[in-house]
Amino acid sequence: MAATTINILLADDHQMMIDGIKDMLSKDAGYCVVAEAVNGQMAYEMIDATPAAFNILITDISMPLLTGTELCKMVKNKFPHIQVLILSMYNNPTAVKEAVLAEADGYILKNAGRGELLTALHRISNGGTYFSQDIVPIIYNQYHKEKIQQDQLSKISVREREVLSLIVKELTSEEIADKLSIGKKTVDNHRQHLLEKTGCKSTVGLVKFAIKLGIG
Repeated sequence: MAATTINILLADDHQMMIDGIKDMLSKDAGYCVVAEAVNGQMAYEMIDATPAAFNILITDISMPLLTGTELCKMVKNKFPHIQVLILSMYNNPTAVKEAVLAEADGYILKNAGRGELLTALHRISNGGTYFSQDIVPIIYNQYHKEKIQQDQLSKISVREREVLSLIVKELTSEEIADKLSIGKKTVDNHRQHLLEKTGCKSTVGLVKFAIKLGIG
């Protein structure tokens, strides 16, 4: 019985990158680039028109009209059978987090070689995931950082969150006391407890902490 060929849609706004990936995959009969797109919108329209034609989407993270992560999110939401591998020049936490939240099946850097590309495609085409070794520590560190923040947040009482939200709005202790109908000393106590529970050193630190967690 003939082996199944994995049909790939390749999306990148640089033709040299498209040609390079096609050349790498042409040496492996298991994969076939059946369509190309030079922007995210074009890629989505191709998939939307004939979703059964594609098994894997390989997309650049930075593209016109729709970014790779926006495209990934739309595809995974409507066509979950399509695996998505994101290619990127960036290994910064923001880009990686966006890809993970978009439910990308894989993320590799553009300086990866043919071997890593094939490893990634093999993993995701078999229902797994693949993230470059340079990316894994970023994902772990991001998870660890968010877990610490959530643990800190769980220690904050409802009243302390109210005080914190008003601190973000730059109200003074007197104004917060008036707003919440409590004494200024009580507000100062809440402020001190917030500093202790969050590990922040100053009011500025509290504001940054609150903004990161969407309090305010």
